[in-house]
Amino acid sequence: NLLLNGGSGIAVGMATNIPPHNLNEIADAIKLVIEKPEATLDDLMEVVKGPDFPTAGAIFNQAEIRQAYATGRGRVTMQAVMTMEESAQGRTQIVVTELPYQVNKANLLERIADLVRAKRIEGVSDLRDESDRHGMRMVIELSRGASYATVKNQLYKHTALRSTFAVNMLALDNGQPKTLTLKEALVAFIDHRREVIRRRAEFDLEKAQERAHILQGLLKALDLLDLVIAAI
Repeated sequence: NLLLNGGSGIAVGMATNIPPHNLNEIADAIKLVIEKPEATLDDLMEVVKGPDFPTAGAIFNQAEIRQAYATGRGRVTMQAVMTMEESAQGRTQIVVTELPYQVNKANLLERIADLVRAKRIEGVSDLRDESDRHGMRMVIELSRGASYATVKNQLYKHTALRSTFAVNMLALDNGQPKTLTLKEALVAFIDHRREVIRRRAEFDLEKAQERAHILQGLLKALDLLDLVIAAI
């Protein structure tokens, strides 16, 4: 559940920061560990490609992801998805359709505007938020003669359009705080489910035995029906 939903928190002397993941990938990874307990991290990463952030965006460093899954600690570099379009007026514009996780769009627009005014980002003539019910769309219109690649790199360098997610997979395992690798987290969940299913079966068995005890008494009563009626 922590892998699916992600989670973050701070306590005294410790903190956790777990990225969210894709439901299908985690379910397939659990199935793989059940069927092949000796599965390696490489086997798991064939199934779990990396974190799956709700705001989408791109993750491009496989080595960083592997480090985080292998040790429970690491970082994931995320960046926005940008495309180049031409406006009706013939101007080149950068269109941002996906943002890194936990980046606030309004704050980001304000930050870009401040950097343009301070001339730390050059070549931007207009900035618009065209997001609607169909999805996110942030438009950065370039000045005439400005280079798409240059402005794009400046945006990545100076703004949260490229940012990192510090992975720290600390969780309570049997009441003890522990930094879990990807496989350890999956094994802990499988062990938990086995315990839940065992305890559920024991509970159902106890109820069935209690019911059986009553039914056995009623069967005895049927054999001695005349005595039972007389006693009543």
